[in-house]
Amino acid sequence: MSGLRQADRLLEERGIGEDFGAFVTAAAWTRDGLVSACALGDGTLALADRGGFRRVAAHDGAALALCADGGPAGFLSGGDDGRFLAVSATGEITEIARFGMKWVEHVASHVSGHRAAAIGKKLYLFDQAGQTQKQLDHPSSITGLAFDAKGKRIAAAHYNGVSLWFVASKSDNPRRLEWKGSHTALAWSPDNDVVVTAMQENALHGWRLSSGEHMRMSGYPAKTQSLSFSRSGKFLATSGAETVVLWPFSGGGPMGKPPLELAGGDGVLCTRVACHPVHDTVAAGFADGLVVLADIASERILPVAAPGRGAISALAWSADGANLVFGTETGFVARVDFSKR
Repeated sequence: MSGLRQADRLLEERGIGEDFGAFVTAAAWTRDGLVSACALGDGTLALADRGGFRRVAAHDGAALALCADGGPAGFLSGGDDGRFLAVSATGEITEIARFGMKWVEHVASHVSGHRAAAIGKKLYLFDQAGQTQKQLDHPSSITGLAFDAKGKRIAAAHYNGVSLWFVASKSDNPRRLEWKGSHTALAWSPDNDVVVTAMQENALHGWRLSSGEHMRMSGYPAKTQSLSFSRSGKFLATSGAETVVLWPFSGGGPMGKPPLELAGGDGVLCTRVACHPVHDTVAAGFADGLVVLADIASERILPVAAPGRGAISALAWSADGANLVFGTETGFVARVDFSKR
């Protein structure tokens, strides 16, 4: 019991937590870092600021996707009720689009004001005013979605590869990154030169855009559901193993280079990772509910929350790295303050 109390000390001393009783599907922060949100399987959003939690009814069904909106305060959410919503930091809801009975499973935004929602095989781009800019078709259902760091391109993962679209292009002919199989989670490197996807068969596949090089990373005991590049781009942190697996993307890696593995030893799968936006550290959540912070250089591990509240299903840093929010499959939501005192 003393070990569990020690592992929970950061959450108890610097955090707040509440049980919302529904699967947490995603987590995000407003771009100003003041308000966190978790999307829940019962269609609500759990917003939180320094004053505590507030529950907002957003979707009639499950809230499937969540991200920060392009402005300093607010979120975008998608649900299995077919609604694509803008939600303010105080909980006011504006419907951007409604897609009937079709699920809105992936959403994305960029600080430039671009907004995106994926519904089946179609990708819809909207401006900050909520006007539809483009409707882009794909060969199969979209399974991952992300803008590059400059907001000029958006990547959509699907069966047999990834489609890259220039947002402002008039031609709307994508660059196809092909690799056979089912691709799911997707991540861009900070320099926009590498796109990596998680695959159905416990492996990752990557493309270096400048050279056309393919990269294959394998050896996982389970499917990888969470990918996150370190702020320097030197490492890609991944879930799907009993450790936090970090592939090196410098010195000729990742091909031919062994990954660095951190925070393992208990035989419990890592389920979510989130690299710190300022320092070369990574937050990781595990299937037993444990949350840790790992320093990549020193390999030092700092416990954040003890096991026992359900598998970690969502994890996100605020943009300044001062706060972390996480959620679990049983509905526990917490935010922890890492700022200097």
